[in-house]
Amino acid sequence: MNIQCPAAIGHVKVELEANEALHVLHPQSIAAFQGNPRNREDRFMDLGGAYRKKRWTRSRLQGPVQFLLGLPPGFTLEMVDIPEEGSLLFDYRHVMLFSDGMTFKSKILKWRTAWITRELVRIKFNGPGVLGVLSVGDIATIQLQPDHPLFVDKSALVAYPEDADIKLSVYGNSLASQHMNVQWELRGRGPVLIQTGARDTGLQDKLTDDGWVKRVLREALPFGSVYIK
Repeated sequence: MNIQCPAAIGHVKVELEANEALHVLHPQSIAAFQGNPRNREDRFMDLGGAYRKKRWTRSRLQGPVQFLLGLPPGFTLEMVDIPEEGSLLFDYRHVMLFSDGMTFKSKILKWRTAWITRELVRIKFNGPGVLGVLSVGDIATIQLQPDHPLFVDKSALVAYPEDADIKLSVYGNSLASQHMNVQWELRGRGPVLIQTGARDTGLQDKLTDDGWVKRVLREALPFGSVYIK
């Protein structure tokens, strides 16, 4: 299996041998396909009871084939090796593809956490295999520590260990805590995957000429950056 993820180009080139197969969770991202047409099989996908009301399709691509995946502007694809007993819980929205033979199951989050973060479940993958993770910017990895909390912006957290101690929080003094997005506070052991795309919405607003009233309200009101979009 050969997966080429050139930086800042906006596509991924995949080559599969005859005994290899991949599942692509966003079939419409397949921009070009070279191989036997019968080597692509689309099917309905069920990611657990929480998602049974939605019908998503995925594509199983069997080698020997070559194909191109188009990525949204500013996004990158990172390949993550998953062991036989995986421990990471992934935000399903970031999963682009995974190798054939892998299994996955869903984990329901606490209601209070789900309400604030608008996440109901996270997905745990078991290998061995590889997982293609789609992110804004690159993926950074930080190791957790049991005695020192790691705070991560709620929109930046891609994956964390299943046995991590996690809760919603803010940090810093009162001014800092009132003007930041809700944070995930994590403790434990193991890697945390974080997407590193720009988190400063104020910078984006300035570049896109957002209204000055919105900018002032975001700065002046407690939690203004959370509620004023």
